[in-house]
Amino acid sequence: MFEMELPVVGNEQVPLGKLLSRVAQGTYAELVELAETLPNMSDAARKRTLADWVVKTKKQVVKLYAVMKWARDADTVQTCMNITGFLMNQNQQFLDVIDRLTCAKESLDPARLRNHDLLTSLDVLTSGTYQRLPSAIKKSFIPTRPLTDTEVIKTLNAIEDTIRYRLRMTEIIPVEMSQHRIADGRVRFNVPKLFETSICLRGAEKDDGWFFVSVKFLFKVGGDATGNREFPQEPTGLQKRHIADEADAKMAYYLPFPETADAPSNVEKPERPKLPEGTIDAPLVRLYNFLQIMSLSYQLEILWYQAQRMRSLGWADYLKVEMLNNHKTLFVSYWLRPAPQNVPGWSQVRSRMGLPPHGGTLTISIVESRATQQAGGGPARTPVARMLADLQQRAKSGESRPSDEVEGLMFDVRWEPMKGTLGVIVNQEEAMATVGRLEVDPENLDFEGMLVRVIHAHTRSILLSFQSQLQNGPARNVFSPEGKVTLDSRGDYHQLRVHLCADEVAVISIDTRTGRMNLRDTGDLAAAGRWPRFATITDVLNESPNKLLEALSRLRLLTITDSVEQKAKYLGFQVFRHRNFSTEELHKLGPSARATIYIQLARFPNHYLVLVITEEDFRYALISVKVLSDSMFANMIMEDIGWLDVRRIRDDRDVGTPGEVAIGPLNDQVYQRRKHHADASARGVLREDSFKLDTQTLRELYAYCCARVAYTRVELQLKRRGIPYTHVNPASSLPPFELSHIQSSLARSVPALCVQSSDILSGAPAAEAAMPNIRVIPLNWWSDKKAQVVTCVKLKYVQQPVGKRAAARATNNIIRPSKRIVYDATEAVVSFLSENVDACVDEFLEEWARVSKMVVIAREVARMGKERKWQDVRLLSFDLQTVEFAYAADYAVSISCTDQLSPTGGSFELRFSRSAPTFRPTQPVSLAPPPIPVSLRPPRTNPHEEAEPYLRQILRHGPLATSLYRLVGLLRDTLPVVVELDHMITAAREQAGWSRSNAISKSSADEPWFDTFVKGLGWWRVLYGDLRHALDLRLMTDKRIVILDASRSLFQRSPGPQIEGVMESLAFQPIPDFRDLITEAVRVARPPGIANKERVAVIDIGVVCEGESVGPVLRALHERVLKKLKEPAIR
Repeated sequence: MFEMELPVVGNEQVPLGKLLSRVAQGTYAELVELAETLPNMSDAARKRTLADWVVKTKKQVVKLYAVMKWARDADTVQTCMNITGFLMNQNQQFLDVIDRLTCAKESLDPARLRNHDLLTSLDVLTSGTYQRLPSAIKKSFIPTRPLTDTEVIKTLNAIEDTIRYRLRMTEIIPVEMSQHRIADGRVRFNVPKLFETSICLRGAEKDDGWFFVSVKFLFKVGGDATGNREFPQEPTGLQKRHIADEADAKMAYYLPFPETADAPSNVEKPERPKLPEGTIDAPLVRLYNFLQIMSLSYQLEILWYQAQRMRSLGWADYLKVEMLNNHKTLFVSYWLRPAPQNVPGWSQVRSRMGLPPHGGTLTISIVESRATQQAGGGPARTPVARMLADLQQRAKSGESRPSDEVEGLMFDVRWEPMKGTLGVIVNQEEAMATVGRLEVDPENLDFEGMLVRVIHAHTRSILLSFQSQLQNGPARNVFSPEGKVTLDSRGDYHQLRVHLCADEVAVISIDTRTGRMNLRDTGDLAAAGRWPRFATITDVLNESPNKLLEALSRLRLLTITDSVEQKAKYLGFQVFRHRNFSTEELHKLGPSARATIYIQLARFPNHYLVLVITEEDFRYALISVKVLSDSMFANMIMEDIGWLDVRRIRDDRDVGTPGEVAIGPLNDQVYQRRKHHADASARGVLREDSFKLDTQTLRELYAYCCARVAYTRVELQLKRRGIPYTHVNPASSLPPFELSHIQSSLARSVPALCVQSSDILSGAPAAEAAMPNIRVIPLNWWSDKKAQVVTCVKLKYVQQPVGKRAAARATNNIIRPSKRIVYDATEAVVSFLSENVDACVDEFLEEWARVSKMVVIAREVARMGKERKWQDVRLLSFDLQTVEFAYAADYAVSISCTDQLSPTGGSFELRFSRSAPTFRPTQPVSLAPPPIPVSLRPPRTNPHEEAEPYLRQILRHGPLATSLYRLVGLLRDTLPVVVELDHMITAAREQAGWSRSNAISKSSADEPWFDTFVKGLGWWRVLYGDLRHALDLRLMTDKRIVILDASRSLFQRSPGPQIEGVMESLAFQPIPDFRDLITEAVRVARPPGIANKERVAVIDIGVVCEGESVGPVLRALHERVLKKLKEPAIR
């Protein structure tokens, strides 16, 4: 109950709910604002903003948490405050009682009952009314009779006549107030651009003066209309009362004080000033002077207010506003340069750099304008006004002079730009000519407009000075061409546009408010990440404006570098701005190099395309580098440098000749010969598009460098072999149609290499098959694929490929027998494709050795039918890699070669087969043999296959054509032997029930009792089952075959008895009754009465057969020898 009676004290208490709600709403509002603004920020700014917000919000939450902890004791604190309030109220009541009692005591002491008014009482009793009532009471209670309208109009007319008379006859009216109008009992004076006032006379007497009625200041506040209410044109209230009192005092300055009945008699009135002798009173002049200074001061106060308002709207740190000279001068300093805090000696540093503390001053003063002594002195007036003033004075005052003189006041506006602002000394005369006449316009009082107008003129003068420094300074070669540095003036906004390169433009502007120099890009999206660089350069320029040329030159280089680097990365190139070169190495790029971009060739890591950035344009170089392994930091050196002419590569690709550009090995440091079409006087002038490097040009330069390196490596191989070469027109060196998909548009600008077949094929097989000129063309240097080299050789004759394989691979008479060879049968051009640039010459020689041999073999095979009359020799297949031909009937051999560059001279592979029979009639011009009857038995393998290791050796000895004839002749001469041997072994196996298909399942007991194998070239042996007897078949001259006992030799004499004993135990034994067996076999093979062209001769150790007779003789002899040798075994 006691607590309910206590007063509730809520002073300095805040509900916790409101606090929580305000914090939550504030946090939510900030989050919404962040969600809207963060997407437009950069990544760094976004992270920084989020971090700041989190820190601030965390502090708020911690404070709120502490308040909630304190809120637990809120009830106890509230009760204590209520008790305190109750006690304070009780204490106040005690104090009030004490004060009331004290006041009552003090007020009762002087209270006295006055004496009775007996006289008034007697008058009332005798006459019934007051006889002695004070006049003040009558005036207070009895109203005065108002004037009628007629009396008012009459009074006003009388006053107007008096005013008119005095103005025309006695009052000195300033010429500036000559415009007046008398109406409504007063006179209204109108002074243009100053004021309009009305005054009236106090009476018609001579000493009755003027009194002030109203005034209206003639001005209009321009600019921001926010402060219009603060400056009314017609003063009211207390302000008007002050003006009226001061105006009345000015006009009654020489008039005596009016007599008043209620004035105390004991107070002495001050004396009025006396008019000097020979002067007359001029109250209107004093009124004009007073209202003139009031009007001008009022306007100056308005301008001061506008200046102060600008300071409150963000100009406070850069604008200083002062009122000087008794508030008659407004002194404004703009572009203040605030000194860093806590930096001792900053003023000395700034003075040393020549930077003033502010950019300029604008002074607006109220000054008196006086006429010259020659004009008669006094206020500055026009001749007409001066003449009117003199006439008025003579007419109204005669020889007397007025007591006061008109003060010709006016505004004087002066602008003074400080010397050294932003490091520029502005020519003030030119700047004033730009800004025009500065004056205060009462019809539009706008200080901000006046200040901005001055600042814009100052800005334009500074930017013009910057433009002159750039175009006439040390870097005039860069910035002097037309359009490089332009002043963009759009209305009152000025900016200096500096063309850096290509489409990149840097804009220099000066902030109107701060006076700081701003450097920014043109605003494209690609420049969004470069704002820190521009911000840093801007800060440096504002602290040291004399570094403008250096900063722009550096920015230009950085912009060019960024542009090239961006395009190179867009193309996927490996780009470096710096490589670990020493200063001496960098001097190799020339003294005019300002920056470099290194583009590493992906397929040639030790080579770089270098873009050397000079003041005028790009210079392009191809360098090869070497890393010094013994250096601590892996320093590099430039081994070779080759300069590139981009105009020759791009513009003159169709009109140039191969001799105009010399491309050689880099280690020879052969420079390209440039065309000097430009005039010598124009070489120092920068072209507008000199740094406009598009991606296509950069791609072609990169490809050109790859081509040059590829050519260099090919040329190095040729030089190591001592092979001379020349450059030919690339238009005639393009690869065949089959390789047209791996060509580049730049291929026609890259000369091809031409070597003589006599040089490169010296010592190679079949060198005579090639035409004199051989072209070497690197490929794929323009793409990401591995570089290749194609070598084109034109054959002396056209050899059409034949066979199924050649037909399957042919397209438009162009075949590609392998991945590395393309053959144009129409033009007889063979193109050799090498995947390894560094070994392309070796690979070409190897492929040429193989292809040339195949071409020679195919050519000779085609000739054999006519030259040797071998009608059954015909070409079956030819595809530059393999030659297959039939050497007799359906017996064919396929020839290919491998390892042609090996020290042993390479080797040949022979594959023997049986071709399908043909029944086409023989034509005289046909190379195919006449039809040969063949059996209808299943096809078998070629029996010459077992002799392949010995037959291949024939082609390695002597000229290939001769060796080929010898091989074919050997095959044809030995064909009856191998056919008969194959028939013998096949018949024996068939008789024994053994075949090749089930050879594994048969036992060794079922195999034939003899075997045949090749003993050597033209030497076969039939070995019988006891392994001690054998027959040898040897090829002799003139197609003769000798069949002899293997125990005997054609090249040895008969051994002696002792030697026979030894040989009997180690070698073959003579076949029993061998001579009788031969005689019987010959008789059986050549029965009497049958004429045989082939001759057969029996010798001591065997028999010599000729032609087809070897088959029957061998068959008959083998049967008898086999029977003879089996008899002892059967027994």
